[in-house]
Amino acid sequence: MFKKLLSAKLLKFLLGGGVAAIFNLALMFCFIEWLGFNTSVLRNIANIVAIEFSLLFSFFVYRFWVWSGGSWTIEELLFKQIPLYHVSAGTSVIARILFVFPLLDWFQVNYAINTLIGILISAALNYLISDRLVFKTSKSASISQKHENSQTTIYHPEGLEPALENGFSSPRATAGNYTNKIDLLSIVIPAHNEEGCLANTIDALTQVLEIHNLNYEILVVNDNSRDRTEDILQKLCEENRKINYINNYYPNGFGFAVRCGLENFKGCAVAIVMADNSDCPDNIVDYYHQLQQGYDCVFGSRFIRGGKIIDYPGHKLIINRVANLFIKILFGFKFNDTTNAFKMYRREVIEGINPLLSHHFNLTVEMPLKAIVRGYSYKIVPILWRNRTTGISKLKLKEMGSRYLFIVLYIWLEKHLSQGDYVRKKPQVIISSHRR
Repeated sequence: MFKKLLSAKLLKFLLGGGVAAIFNLALMFCFIEWLGFNTSVLRNIANIVAIEFSLLFSFFVYRFWVWSGGSWTIEELLFKQIPLYHVSAGTSVIARILFVFPLLDWFQVNYAINTLIGILISAALNYLISDRLVFKTSKSASISQKHENSQTTIYHPEGLEPALENGFSSPRATAGNYTNKIDLLSIVIPAHNEEGCLANTIDALTQVLEIHNLNYEILVVNDNSRDRTEDILQKLCEENRKINYINNYYPNGFGFAVRCGLENFKGCAVAIVMADNSDCPDNIVDYYHQLQQGYDCVFGSRFIRGGKIIDYPGHKLIINRVANLFIKILFGFKFNDTTNAFKMYRREVIEGINPLLSHHFNLTVEMPLKAIVRGYSYKIVPILWRNRTTGISKLKLKEMGSRYLFIVLYIWLEKHLSQGDYVRKKPQVIISSHRR
């Protein structure tokens, strides 16, 4: 018991409770000082609302940081975990008010010490109930998940047959049983006005790929650039036969450029890499080795143990974490960096997730979500990301919000309403975080 009280999980729990308390105080300050809730009735209303919002806030802090495993489905959250968490918090508060405080007061304990002891006992009760009741994965769910991961028969998504007729190899039974190894790895790089960093990006990639003796091609899609991007590409292609470029034949847009590249790559697998040198070339090798083990896709995460971000703009980081948490809860999986473009897919997956709809950066969400929903196996590995040092980011948050939401809801509707028309009959979803 003493070891448990000193555990890292409990420490996170207490820190999370402190953050929730600060959040509660901030809400009360806003209600009273900014919104003018100065009467007794309004202050009570403000207190009730602040307590409820603080409970919900603390729930997601604990769910995301302390008890990050288990189910993230909407049904599990709304109809089980959140109600049980209210019961847990309510039980701890009632125990403090009806039993702890009166008992210590009867023993004439100083009110400050009484309050402190009451808070600690209340927190301990909340922790124990939350740990054993609210966030604990049920035994039946665990058995169900093991049963799902043990499935071996894989069927192609609807619409994949024409691609197979053209000579593409079919996925084998399980993630580890592919016999078609990755003989040629393609790297697709969309580039729009990237004269300042494109050469450095490709140079860094080729050095790492050559050191590791990987057979590769780099296909750059010149997305209607108006600077010297194409001139630089022509020079790079002359210097290295493994580098090729194509002018985007679609309208200008990140999604269109990537789709153009996906229609023209030659390899057994493809990685999407940004032109701004933000993606670490060494992580491509990590991706490659995971595919060689038999996974259909490899997704990088900057926000798991071993991952790292450098110079991420603060406002974008906040929006990124909120958006990824929304997607994580909506679809009920553990992957927490869906919006990052830097991922790798087998050719079979690219054919299986067609047709792609996104014109812009929302393609970075459409591709992995479709792959997951349609039953392809995947591995999550930590990656390094650094902000660009030259050029201007093409991502415009105000313009992309509704597009991201559209594609997320579109795939969510496919998952729940398509009756499995596009998914493998016995989907095998492998989620595993590589830790260094």
